[in-house]
Amino acid sequence: MHDPRARQLLRTLIARYIASGEPVGSQTLARHAGLDVSPATIRNILADLEDAGLLSAPHTSAGRVPTAQGYRLFVDALLQVQPLPEEEVARLRDRLPAGSGTQALLDNASQLLSAMTHFVGVVSVPRREQFAFRRIDFVPLDGADGEAQRVLAIVVFADGDVQNRLLQTRRPYDAGELERIANYLNIHFAGRTLAEIRVRLVRELRSARDEMQRVLARSVELAEQALTPGNDDMVVAGQTRLMGVQDLADLDRLRELFDAFARKREILQLLERTIQAPGVRIFIGEETGLAPLEGLSLVTAPYAAGGQVLGVLGVIGPTRMAYDRIIPVVQAAADVLGAALHPEP
Repeated sequence: MHDPRARQLLRTLIARYIASGEPVGSQTLARHAGLDVSPATIRNILADLEDAGLLSAPHTSAGRVPTAQGYRLFVDALLQVQPLPEEEVARLRDRLPAGSGTQALLDNASQLLSAMTHFVGVVSVPRREQFAFRRIDFVPLDGADGEAQRVLAIVVFADGDVQNRLLQTRRPYDAGELERIANYLNIHFAGRTLAEIRVRLVRELRSARDEMQRVLARSVELAEQALTPGNDDMVVAGQTRLMGVQDLADLDRLRELFDAFARKREILQLLERTIQAPGVRIFIGEETGLAPLEGLSLVTAPYAAGGQVLGVLGVIGPTRMAYDRIIPVVQAAADVLGAALHPEP
């Protein structure tokens, strides 16, 4: 769209519609678009924009509203975005301090995104194998004669996160064996990721003999279970905020949405599609490919620590959202979360 008048009218119409939620007519645009043209000329331009699929006219109103295609052009070519004010970035830093532990940071990030935008905040959880572990301990939980086939693994990761994993082992272990295996893993593998540990353990197992081979084999079994990622793959906050959105008042729509949030899998797959794309990505309406999210937009950005992308965070809200406000919040939250997960030495 090269006509500067059409661009200015579309920009003004979408901004007015986002602010009011009401279809925008030619008289309103004549007052607010800053163009020295007649209302008749404005109506002609609006008709051209409608023919191009950028606007639609609800039957009950003389005004027009943007389509998903209109929002896409607005976001890609017409939107002017300023960085988040420093005082709001400082608020993010205060609520996402380094050393808080990964899970606490992710929970806080999703809640902050929801609070600052009044929509839904989502954060994908980093795969735990991306983090090195600092220390591991095994505690026997039951068993006759001092031996246990249920073992509690207490894992301290390099990012400060502590996780307890209940292991069901193939054979009983006594407390002495568990202590020897924990000592072996702590001495030889602290500071390494699960992928590195697995490769090195298997390699050493092939060349080891007798007693050392038995220790290594048992270390492989316990380490595989203890350091395998859990099932928490996405943190969501603020779903109920969508109940107050004018465009989503239909109860069936809301039920579908809440079902999608409960399942998480589809939304997580959508987030992961953006994990290698730097900067902010925006999905509008049916661009998400998810039926429950039609009529909604998703604004995402990857967060990284130490040069490694760990996950994606974002905001889900109506297509009629203030993109100029949401985009800098999402970008700043991604930057602050990454910095908190990898503080400067």
